[in-house]
Amino acid sequence: MEEKIEEIASRVRELRELSKVSVEDMAEYLKVPVETYGCYEEYGCYEDGTLDIPASTLFEIGQRFGVDMNLLLTGEEPRMRIFTVTRRDEGIIVERRKQYKYQNLAGKFVHKKVEPFLVTIEPRKDKPSVYSHPGQEFDYVLEGSLKLYIHDNEIILTEGDSIYFDSSYGHAMVALNDKPARMLVVVM
Repeated sequence: MEEKIEEIASRVRELRELSKVSVEDMAEYLKVPVETYGCYEEYGCYEDGTLDIPASTLFEIGQRFGVDMNLLLTGEEPRMRIFTVTRRDEGIIVERRKQYKYQNLAGKFVHKKVEPFLVTIEPRKDKPSVYSHPGQEFDYVLEGSLKLYIHDNEIILTEGDSIYFDSSYGHAMVALNDKPARMLVVVM
């Protein structure tokens, strides 16, 4: 997984450099600290692959440079323009954080306006790390139940429930009842 993260980081850095955009400008655009984006201290950062880039942030980076998120994830440009079919268990695996497993459901389609994912949330005992990203998010629970932490709120969602929210607020999820939860997530 770390090798994949480093490959993605390398593509992001190369794209930024080819576009002649500074680290400071990217950090400001993404609304993250400069140190998080560009490694000015001994801590990890996005561009050297020591800090995992959230899928939603990759979506924003792709929008900034006019490239599809699939290019950042796989190094391949999507080609489908009229439609794309993603068969069961064949979505592009996006290995992100340990508590979540992402599968991109439209990775081969060009110029998407949203990024749809099938996300599996693993059970855990501790509260997960909170993330935020520009835009909005729609989540629909397919299996199991989970607790969503969002902007000082805790919301329980079960199979068939959905939520739409401003994803610039810190949010995280944890599966309940010692069973994984699966949901459709659409990042806009």
